[in-house]
Amino acid sequence: MTRLLIVYHTRTGGSRQMAEAAFNAAKAECETQLQTASETSPEDMLSADGYLFVAPENLASLSGEMKEFFDRCYYPLLGNIEARPYAQLICAGSDGENAVRQLARIAKGWRLKEVQPATMICTHAQTEEQILAPKTIPEDELKTCADIGAALAAGLSMGMF
Repeated sequence: MTRLLIVYHTRTGGSRQMAEAAFNAAKAECETQLQTASETSPEDMLSADGYLFVAPENLASLSGEMKEFFDRCYYPLLGNIEARPYAQLICAGSDGENAVRQLARIAKGWRLKEVQPATMICTHAQTEEQILAPKTIPEDELKTCADIGAALAAGLSMGMF
């Protein structure tokens, strides 16, 4: 059976909601595991057939916790996960482009295969109070996350990637 691993980090809840929406849809298509970045190990990555990375953009880059996950897992996985499919969801206060580019460069180093263009959900949080506040992602945007999770899992299950 194929296995999708969804790795996420959140500080204010937005990325968690996005990851959970993707997870709930994906688990109907294939074995799916949802884990925080801090609890995900290289062994977890090795045991998966594909990945969905869900992260917030903080200060125009990936959140530190998500970056720490990549830093910790990068070299142990280098040369061991080539051509595995991945997609990414980014929760951003404004545009998310730098986080997307940063994650894509890491995935390129691992030689992962992007199978879905990055999706960015914008919370429009611009003030300190808005940035630090718990987030609520609108249902239509959670539906987009669910569709991406389901499509990635279905593609894995059918051997499309």
